[in-house]
Amino acid sequence: MKKIAIAFVLTFLVAGMSFAQVDRSKLPSSGPAPEIKIGEAETFTLDNGLKVFVVKNDKLPRVSFTLVLERDPIMEGDKAGLLGLVGQMMMAGTESRTKDQLDEEIDFIGASLSAGSTSIFASSLKKHQDKVLDLMADVLYNPKFPQEELDKLKKQTLTGLAQSKDDPNSISGRLSSALVYGKDHPYGEVETEETVKNVELSDIKSYYETFFKPNVAYLAIVGDMDKAEAEKVVNKYFAKWQKGEVPTFTYNKPAPVSKNAVGLVDRSSSVQTVINIAQPIDLTLGDEDYIASRLLNEIFGGGFSSRLFMNLREDKGYTYGANSSISADKLVGQFSAFASVRNEVTDSAVYEFIYEINNLVDNGITQEELELAKASIAGSFGRSLESPSTIANFALNTERYNLPKDYYATYLQKMNALTVEDINETARELIDPDKLYITAVGNASEIKDKLAQFGEVTMYDNMGFPAKEMKMVDANISAENVIENYLNAIGGKAAAQAVKTAKMTLEADVMGNPLSIAIVFDAENSAYGQKTSVMGNVMQATKIKDGAAEISAQGQSMQLTGAQLEEAMINAYLFPEAWYAEKGYTATLEGLKDVDGIAAYKVVFASANGAKLVNFYSEETGLKIKNENPASGDTFFSDYQEKSGVLLPMLWTIKSAMIPVPLEAKVTNLEINPAITDADF
Repeated sequence: MKKIAIAFVLTFLVAGMSFAQVDRSKLPSSGPAPEIKIGEAETFTLDNGLKVFVVKNDKLPRVSFTLVLERDPIMEGDKAGLLGLVGQMMMAGTESRTKDQLDEEIDFIGASLSAGSTSIFASSLKKHQDKVLDLMADVLYNPKFPQEELDKLKKQTLTGLAQSKDDPNSISGRLSSALVYGKDHPYGEVETEETVKNVELSDIKSYYETFFKPNVAYLAIVGDMDKAEAEKVVNKYFAKWQKGEVPTFTYNKPAPVSKNAVGLVDRSSSVQTVINIAQPIDLTLGDEDYIASRLLNEIFGGGFSSRLFMNLREDKGYTYGANSSISADKLVGQFSAFASVRNEVTDSAVYEFIYEINNLVDNGITQEELELAKASIAGSFGRSLESPSTIANFALNTERYNLPKDYYATYLQKMNALTVEDINETARELIDPDKLYITAVGNASEIKDKLAQFGEVTMYDNMGFPAKEMKMVDANISAENVIENYLNAIGGKAAAQAVKTAKMTLEADVMGNPLSIAIVFDAENSAYGQKTSVMGNVMQATKIKDGAAEISAQGQSMQLTGAQLEEAMINAYLFPEAWYAEKGYTATLEGLKDVDGIAAYKVVFASANGAKLVNFYSEETGLKIKNENPASGDTFFSDYQEKSGVLLPMLWTIKSAMIPVPLEAKVTNLEINPAITDADF
């Protein structure tokens, strides 16, 4: 027992002495970077120019084949959208297999097969490699390009494009790219409905015949296969691929803006602003500054402990996350910093972004930040080596970017040797705080004037084009004039108020599923009921009655109070314009706006509690064409028809973040002034 006690005391003393010798106010110094032993990819080249890389990994009985075309970026021009269709068209069937047959054969062996405009990928179990290669080769050599499939894909593309026009992140991405690169550059051109419609079958075939050539292609094989077997397999399936001349393209390098400039897209239903601050940079994979740029970005906005994240989220609470990226590219790279913030702090957030950018360039980083960044990137690099596909990507990059053979084997040594001054020099080389494009997508009426302090504000539309100047012909027109014109256009205020009750059913299709919306209006009692059903099942219900409002969804109910209740009640009227003054709402005209090419007056109805109803009325016809609602999305009204002495829209197009595609709901049943009972609610 005595010996145990002495041993314990000695252990305690030794531990205490050890702790006393450690200065915990300083980070421990980094040890030497570990030597990375990367399995080298074996390589060979076919007579037709196809370069093959083989990474053997027999831990699992699987094999994958990645074919990549090394071509210059392409300007699509008046056919922008073409490249996004090529791969899908190649998978739409071959001369010997229909699309369904191709899909069935892939599924039967549990394989994967996909194609893009610059790649084809296939993977399967080892025992099915001949079958999957046969399918891959069939897609490569014999695509049929059926016209009906192109028609279907173009419709899907147009639907997705329509959805993206109301998605603030998509809008922000388009605008930032258009400003940073310019629309005369492959990275900045914009895909529109018109350009997608311009794409013809001959364009798809021409692209395929021009660019799918082995002499500009690489094939990476990863899995249970050695070089000897790979040579047999590749010769069997790819040796007959005929090489050919492939055109090359050059482009002027985008220049930074001469001074900070602000691009703004008005999305007045937004309660948040999407901010993106960017500029073009000269950075290519393998450049002297490339590895330093990885550390620089990690410190500035690359993770949860980065400067941007700690400032805008942890300290200021402006956003859920603020990040940055520094991208490298053969043509032109990009520096970007971005976040989504509350409307009321938009200018404050931009100020903090610019402060952090200036602070990074002027004052640099600290040794502690550098050590943490090195540890983070080294960990990610090490984990990436667990995947055999990483080795294949390293081999491809080494070839495509003409990197030294030991570039990745010595990656961590090169990174570990970088100093604080190296990173600071990279920041000064890459980033110019006085030449930034500051883009914002949000409610312009709330943020435009505040953003002017950061540079001249230019308005853009949701496709990244300069916004159309909308000027009212009559400067003296008021909200009351707009409302009066609307009521006259639909039949008059008396006719609108004569509609005391109404029952309406709208029907739509959501990705193949029937959707029904049943609505009951009771103007006399300020009551309203709505049930939304999918395939006959009620998914959501709203009830406004006796001064109370309740929303139910998936078994959960919520009572609305205050401004939410008032907002629900004014929306409960079939013709709220005929009743707003009696209900204590004011109306404000916020100018003439562009609504998908239609000049429309924006009128905001507001209560003393802050409840709002935002509608847009055509300058030409006077009819209401849009309702904005931050919670439920935007509703567009069209196909007006006369019903019981008033004009009503028979088509409602609903765009909401809650549904994947714009919802076209048609009025299939309408009753004017029917008897209303409690059962209707």
